[in-house]
Amino acid sequence: MNEIKTGRIYRHFKGDHYLVEAVAHYSETGEEVVIYRKLYGGGELWVRPLKMFLEEVDREKYPDCEQKYRFELLEVESKRR
Repeated sequence: MNEIKTGRIYRHFKGDHYLVEAVAHYSETGEEVVIYRKLYGGGELWVRPLKMFLEEVDREKYPDCEQKYRFELLEVESKRR
């Protein structure tokens, strides 16, 4: 996985779901960051460096994790036909 799709839902490797709102730049360094919204609880916004969002799960820390990446794109199908 090497690109982020805004307006799409991602699953965190621990199981919760998030909507990616945007990719932005940190004003001090220009580093790209992902702005994403929790799809549970109060729906708060979060921000994380793009590099960290795209990284693989640490297998030493989480050896039983089924996902390869920290966040993975979900394919959500429409119920309308």
